[in-house]
This record gives sequence, C-alpha cells and structure tokens, in this order.
Amino acid sequence: MDDAVEGFLYYLRVERHLSPNTVQAYGADLMRFARWNEDQGVVSLSEVTRPSIVEHLVWLESQSVGMRSIARVRSSLRALFKFAVREGLVSEDPTTLLSAPKFVQPLPTLLSAKQVEALLEAPDRSDPLGLRDAAMIELLYSAGLRVTELVTLQRHQLDPMIGVLRIRGKGDKERLVPIGDRALELIGQYLLRARPVVDPEQRYSELFLQRRGGPMTRQNFWERLVHHARSIGMRGKVSPHVLRHSFATHLLENGADLRSVQAMLGHADISTTQIYTHVTKARLQKIHAEFHPRGARKP
Repeated sequence: MDDAVEGFLYYLRVERHLSPNTVQAYGADLMRFARWNEDQGVVSLSEVTRPSIVEHLVWLESQSVGMRSIARVRSSLRALFKFAVREGLVSEDPTTLLSAPKFVQPLPTLLSAKQVEALLEAPDRSDPLGLRDAAMIELLYSAGLRVTELVTLQRHQLDPMIGVLRIRGKGDKERLVPIGDRALELIGQYLLRARPVVDPEQRYSELFLQRRGGPMTRQNFWERLVHHARSIGMRGKVSPHVLRHSFATHLLENGADLRSVQAMLGHADISTTQIYTHVTKARLQKIHAEFHPRGARKP
C-alpha cells in the first residue's frame, strides 16, 4: 500500500504539478490510512473495500478529527483510487458512491477596514525589517494572496509599471492580480532601503527576505504579523488568511462582482468564493440589528 501511495504522490508532484503543501496534505491523509489498514491486517490497496473506508472515516470522527478534515480525507482517497484504477493497481474503485460528510461551513474570520488600517500602520518603517513587514502586510491585503504565494514571491513576478503581480497558485495555475498604489510605494521603499541591507550582493530571487538573508518562511511571517497585531492591542484571531478573507469581503461590500473576486483569489470554483457573500449578508444583518431603531431588541 505504501508503494501505491508513493506512486500517487509522485504523480501529483510531477504530472499534476500540485503545490508541495497540497501533496504533503494528501500524503499525511493517505499514510495515516495505510497505517490504520495495517492495524486491521490489510496491507494491499486491492484488499480495501468500501465498508472499510467508511469504517476508517468513522474512526477519524471518533478521534475528534473535524468534519472538514474528514471531507479532505475522503477526497484524498477518491483521488488515490481513481489513480489506482487507471494504473491497473486495483480492478474496482471502492470509493464510488461514497457520500460526502455533511458539515456546516463556518463563516471566515475577518478584520474591519479600521482594524486593517491600524494593522498596516503598526510596523516601524524607519527600521529595515519593520519596512519589510509593512510592505508584506500591505501587499497581502492589497492582492489577497495566500501566505505561500507571498513568501515565495519572486522579484520578476512584480510589474510595477502596470501595477500587477503574476501569481502561480494552487495547481500551478497562473493569474494576474492588480495591486494598489500604496502597496507599490511601500515595496519600492523596501527595495531601496531595506532589502539591500540583508542581501547586498542580490543573491536571492525572492522578493522578501529574512533578517540574515534567505527567503521568508510562512511561520516567520505569521509570527511577525501576530507580533504587530498584539503591539497595537488587537486581540482575537489574526493570521495571513484572515487578511485574505478581509480582502475578499471588503471588495464585495464595496460593490465588486463575484467573478472578479474569484479571479483575484485564484479560486477554481466560484462556490468557494460564494462564502464571502454570506459573510457580507451576516455583517449587514448585524449592522441592521445594532443601529436600526426597529432592529433586534435592545436590553
């Protein structure tokens, strides 16, 4: 079973060109499935049955694995067996007609425009690293990037003349994302005053670098973002993805159409983008309840 999983992961990397993070997530799900089957005495992919897959999903739920994660495991298994049938590793696909677990889609956490403005002003721009952080946070919010897209951004992907980024996102799909003047201005200052400090010989192609050189990591940027949020007294969840959620929601609240937001976010399916329409409706209901004289009952 391990050989089949390794072959599938190789296929995802080489033929499907999926991102390392996506391949890693598939691998974690499938290796856990393989270990679980070993405990049941099942060592070959051809021995796996539909009831045993259902039993595995039930076991995951008993281990307090969230429904969203279980849905991802199901998708991983369906992709694996589709590959296995095509490669002749199994004769039948046991995931056929396997129903998806039902779960309520939670509304994403987001920041208000005022909170975003405060966060953008938090880094000390007189310090090279503070200027770097300010440019990264401004760009993240301006373009709605995934954190991986931000920290792996290459200098050549930025076109300051027309104000766009050429992003290669999930599934190795390319998209053009416009960025605002304030983000361009901060990036220009960073390139002039801060980046040469950590990379005077211009050895690195990445746009944003760490204190001692080398590209920023997702964890490093996450920590810097939380640090700046806490420095201004901001509590609650603050993460790169919260800024991405805020980017999408603020666009829709100010009149952007759903298809344009989908294109900028790089969503393959518009149903993924539609969650933000629910967010804007929920916010409008909250505002109505709070400020309308005949809204929700006041204590």
